[in-house]
Amino acid sequence: MNDIKFEDLNLSKCADGLLPVIVQDAVSMKVLMLGYMNREAFEKTMATGKVTFFSRTRNQLWTKGETSGNFLNVEEVYLDCDGDTLLVKAHPVGPTCHRGTESCFDTPSEEGFIRKLSALIQQRHKEMPENSYTTRLFIKGVKKIAQKVGEEAVESAIEAVDGNRPRFIYEAADLLYHYLVLLEQMGCDLTDIEKELLFRHS
Repeated sequence: MNDIKFEDLNLSKCADGLLPVIVQDAVSMKVLMLGYMNREAFEKTMATGKVTFFSRTRNQLWTKGETSGNFLNVEEVYLDCDGDTLLVKAHPVGPTCHRGTESCFDTPSEEGFIRKLSALIQQRHKEMPENSYTTRLFIKGVKKIAQKVGEEAVESAIEAVDGNRPRFIYEAADLLYHYLVLLEQMGCDLTDIEKELLFRHS
């Protein structure tokens, strides 16, 4: 977790001394919610690793999940350029919104799912659960996984040439899944690919 102190914050523009806090899913990058922190809420968040807000309606501290169990476990905290807003990257335990939805914002449900799938594949590789197709791929090793990537790439290309959009999407999904498995097998993830693409772009 970043070493940000309360003294680093600029509360001069914050009404009632409450700092706006944007919470983002650390894996999918989906924005989950907006809340507010005073000094006590900020320090409790940094000390416990669980997002704690100051409730303006109840006029008291409120640790997200203290009643529902749907905690927001902090990974990183970032301060914006003016020092008057925080971005918290967190791992949500269950739905974030009181409506039972992943986010308090009605963004598309598929947003960020590829990163969640990548994280699930990493978990499968670590735990190797029985009766899992992903586990069977890891057991068979890199040659089998690479073979599947090649097969799905060819099938995707065929559907593209044929102009069959629904079948192309279906095969492309298979290709992307197996490619994520291959990345994990090679000790890589999407961030490594993003860094390489950024390097080429710059």
